[in-house]
Order: sequence, then structure tokens, then C-alpha cells
Amino acid sequence: MRDDIYNLARRAAKIATSTFANALDDFGLADRILPTIKQVATGMRCAGPAVTIKESVGTFGTFTSADFRVGAMIDAAGPGDMIVVAGGGSNVSTWGGMASAAAKKKGVVGLLADIGVRDLEEMIEFDFPVFARHLTPLTGRTRLKVEAINEPVEVDDVLVEPGDLVVADGTGVVVLPAARAQVILENAERYCADDNAAIKDLNDGLAFTEAMAKYTRI
Repeated sequence: MRDDIYNLARRAAKIATSTFANALDDFGLADRILPTIKQVATGMRCAGPAVTIKESVGTFGTFTSADFRVGAMIDAAGPGDMIVVAGGGSNVSTWGGMASAAAKKKGVVGLLADIGVRDLEEMIEFDFPVFARHLTPLTGRTRLKVEAINEPVEVDDVLVEPGDLVVADGTGVVVLPAARAQVILENAERYCADDNAAIKDLNDGLAFTEAMAKYTRI
């Protein structure tokens, strides 16, 4: 099963989240589209199974530096995984440039964080995709505590379970339930093929109104 989800992720990474949204509609799963969290810089995209992190947030000095546990977050993820952090939308950083470098070196495909991150320029330099609620210089040390790893979490009002397939690009983020990821992906691939056929038809002179009638899900 572990190898299967990574094969699905490699296929999913080639498909736009807008196409996945059409496929999710087919299964009544439009509520699996994150409403607000976006990429922190233009051009970031990734797909991978979720390694979930739950954090508590307090004021400066509420927790110890040892509670921050960014290293444990990275240790929990393997090549091809996506780290997903539930931080309740707080405007404090759970992740930065050095964490991005370490995760990239390990083969982690990206970060989805319902909380703040910092060191944007380093994330871009290390080519590590990050999707977050906030960009902020404010450190999470002594303000954050990792409470749980690989338990179901709520991120941007969407339930994410460990192993769910997360797909993220410039348009947004979608979460495919692991048990249904394959059939959703297969639908999305069919819609992607329709998109490519429609572009060819348009290049061959088909009017856009005709293309919309011919391909009803573009």
C-alpha cells in the first residue's frame, strides 16, 4: 500500500488542483478543497501522502525549546511524503529555511501548514514547496508545542488523516482520502485528457463556445 500511494502521488503531481476539484465534485467531496491556504511563492507545486502534525500555540515562554520539535516532524516523514501541520491558523512560525533544507535533502515533497512560516527567500533557494496560512518572522520557539504526530488533524477546516493524498499548486490545495485516491485520480486524468484535447481543437480552429459544449468539464 505504501508503494501504491507514492505511485498515485507521482501521477497526481502532473494534474492541476482545478482538475482535481472537478473530480472531487463527482464523489461529493468538494469539502476536501482547502478554502484559504495558498503557496507562499509563485510556481510551487507538489503531491504526496500526509504526515500529520498537531501543535498547541501559546505566548512567548509558554513552552520550552524542546517542545518545538521541528526535527521530530522531519524525522517522521520519508521520501515522497508531505508534512501537514495543524496549528489553528496562528500567526507564528512553525517552519523556516533550515527546516526546508533538511526536508528537501531527505526527499520530503513539501509542507502544508495551517499556521505561519518564515525565511521565504531560503525556501525559494532550496526549491522546497510550502503552502501556509501566514508568512511571519515570529519564531515558534517557546510558543509552539508538537502534541501529536500522525493522528487525524483539521487543516483550514478540512480533515486530513495520515496517508491522505495532498495535492497543491498555485490555485490551491486538495486532499484526497487515501481509500478513494485512486478512483478520484483516474477521473482527474480523464478530465486532464479532455483539457488537452480541447486545447488541440481550439488550436485547430474550434470556437470556445463549441469547445465548452463538446467538453462539459473544462
